[in-house]
Amino acid sequence: MPLPEPTELLARRLAVARGDAEADLVIRGGRVLSVFTREWLEGDVAIVDGTIAGLGAYEAAETVDATGRFVVPGFIDAHLHLESSKLLVDEFARLVLRFGTTAVVADPHEIANVLGTDGVHWLIDACDALPLRVYFMASSCVPASGFESPWRTLTIGDLEGLLHRHRVLGLAEMMNFPGVVRGAPAELAKLALARHVDGHAPGVRGRELNAYAAAGIRSDHEASTIEEGRERLRAGLWLLIREASAARNLRALLPLALEYGPARIAFCTDDREPEHIADDGHVNAIVRDAVALGLPAEDALVMATHNPALYHRLDRLGAIAPGYRADVLVLPDLERFVPDLVLLAGAPVGEIPHVAVPDWVTHSMHLDAVAPRDFAVPWTGGRARVIGLIPGEIVTASLEEELPAEGGVAVADTTRDLAKIAVLERHLGTGRIGLGFVRGFGIRRGAFGATFAHDAHNVIVVGVDDEAMAIVVERLRALGGGIVVADGERVRAELPLPVAGLLSDRPLHDVLAASREVNAAVVGLGVACPSPLQVLAFLALSVIPSLKITDHGLLDVDRGELVSLAAEPRVTAEPGAGRTSPAPVTAQR
Repeated sequence: MPLPEPTELLARRLAVARGDAEADLVIRGGRVLSVFTREWLEGDVAIVDGTIAGLGAYEAAETVDATGRFVVPGFIDAHLHLESSKLLVDEFARLVLRFGTTAVVADPHEIANVLGTDGVHWLIDACDALPLRVYFMASSCVPASGFESPWRTLTIGDLEGLLHRHRVLGLAEMMNFPGVVRGAPAELAKLALARHVDGHAPGVRGRELNAYAAAGIRSDHEASTIEEGRERLRAGLWLLIREASAARNLRALLPLALEYGPARIAFCTDDREPEHIADDGHVNAIVRDAVALGLPAEDALVMATHNPALYHRLDRLGAIAPGYRADVLVLPDLERFVPDLVLLAGAPVGEIPHVAVPDWVTHSMHLDAVAPRDFAVPWTGGRARVIGLIPGEIVTASLEEELPAEGGVAVADTTRDLAKIAVLERHLGTGRIGLGFVRGFGIRRGAFGATFAHDAHNVIVVGVDDEAMAIVVERLRALGGGIVVADGERVRAELPLPVAGLLSDRPLHDVLAASREVNAAVVGLGVACPSPLQVLAFLALSVIPSLKITDHGLLDVDRGELVSLAAEPRVTAEPGAGRTSPAPVTAQR
């Protein structure tokens, strides 16, 4: 709820609205979108003290000529993780503001997994001086499940502290959907903290979805099919259509907006790489693509402005109407949706201050040296469980394949697109390594890896020879985190991410250059799948079906059990839950 404003400001706005006083700024001659009626209006937009006073005929000290152009509210990203951009928040703001994104709602669970609530509070504080409006949701699931190993678990007390912060709107995506559905006391205690809760329910349907919605969760951005999307709308959930770098659901879900209209549907980017934003755009790119797919421009704009504000109860954002904040875009056309002018609180974007990086956020790597032998997988033959990539999705298939063996250990097979994958715990120095195999990258030589690996952000590396995998991990240790590509005995490209192993401390152009080099080097290894680094990052996420890997080993997400590499149905329970018969393949150094 917005804070009360001084009565003198309100009195001045009313005087401008009545025409008794001059506005600070008038936007004249443009076609103005009413998000409430989805029509284009003719008239001036009068702005005073950063707020819209009225639409009609007004005079002002300054005039913007918008003749022949379109005047719309600033774009709002309904759900994202700032850390996926690899940029400090000031550089992120510089990047997205030029595309018309004026507000975002962020779940900081990436940095929460690495630095705990201290890291989250630092990130919130770092956004205070930004012109970009950055709102937060308190990360509800750190760790995402008991199968992941963050620096430490966020407690109920931690969440209560975050929820008292200004600009923290509610609880972030409730990823432990099985716990919610079965009424686990720990999850219900979290839900009791807030009335506004984001959802995360991939593949959940029927009675389970009813239970999830009945818990008070208000949205989901994980729907990937029209059937899933329709069920969520019918259950009263807001449908947040995600168009990220790895998971792209717009084409599948957009028919629902054509069928039912734009009500209770909004856009989000979730996880976008920096070069994806720089080359393609941000929320404006989703609007552009939605219109190209046949959605009326008015509907697409409502889903990018008013609807996310309505969902998140940002009562004075998302519309050009009296009393709303003057976050305004002037668009030259309704095809590209790239603004000629961006106004924040009625003023052009000014100088964005640089964010200071304290030393303590740059010491997150607690990992001993590794050698090629640490990636050895003992194997005598037979069928093995293999993670299968699905193009354009972050869900995976659980495959079974024969693994070749040499000298009693399993090895990669490039002729069948089988690569080795490992996750190494990096927060507490346990020396734990989860080992497995993956199909779908197309990698033919070398290895690549990162400290950016949802959600616990341990080290993840994939490769076809153990020497290159060891080189990647050793270089990540030396950098204090980042992304590294190795071929043979050489590092081919790297992107240092010293801030929590997640963010660069360099300017945007440096990050973009290094990110492009890293992606080109990955392609040079033979990798053919789109957004391979984003795909890799999600292979360690224990709450996205079906087969994933953490530092504890292979995980069958659908069954909620650790599983052995061998395809026989031998399982263990969640760590600490009791059952320990035959374990997944892990290494302990």
